[in-house]
Amino acid sequence: MIKAIAVDVDGTITDSKRRLCCSALESIRGAEKKGIPVIIVTGNILPVTKTLSIFIGTSGGLVAENGGVIESTKGRRILGDIEKCKGAYQFLEEKYPLEKVDFSDQRVSEIAIYRTIPVGVVKDHLKDFDVSIYDTKFALHITDPTVDKGSSLLHVARDMGVKPHEIMAVGDSENDLEFLKVAGLKVAVANAEPELKAIADYVTEKPYGDGVKEALERFLP
Repeated sequence: MIKAIAVDVDGTITDSKRRLCCSALESIRGAEKKGIPVIIVTGNILPVTKTLSIFIGTSGGLVAENGGVIESTKGRRILGDIEKCKGAYQFLEEKYPLEKVDFSDQRVSEIAIYRTIPVGVVKDHLKDFDVSIYDTKFALHITDPTVDKGSSLLHVARDMGVKPHEIMAVGDSENDLEFLKVAGLKVAVANAEPELKAIADYVTEKPYGDGVKEALERFLP
């Protein structure tokens, strides 16, 4: 039985231009009305994630900065070490012109840069640093490898009294792999990366928010 839904933001409940999909919002609110809390799991900063939660109407806690920051019934916690990321970023900055994403001064656990250089180049140059690199197709994230969306989702779920097998997770990109892996029901929207579709229990026929709506209508009572 599904007792909570964990959903990514960019490319999952938003379209390719990062616009929120009305279909996803309606289905998420429908789940909340049924008493099934929705957990937002994203690479966005916590203030953006919190604002989304308020405007959408979710109640299941928050995972921000790819797992580096969480908010649950036990409050807010910073789990990622941004100092690891700063060293890697400074090294890369010496070799390539980089641009941090908007509101980067509010990131507390990771560093996110615009996709001005190939992700393969970034991973190759930073292979000796204690960091992980995620490509969300909207930005490249330099993160602390000791945390990810999956491990942080488990923290939030535990605080809620929800077990991993009771969670339905929906995502689209490589940084969603970890949190889909810990969930009982794994859903990839139609526009998802191949590696995500490969581990999914269900791949929607429709992309983006329409895919989220399709999945929630299919699996919720």
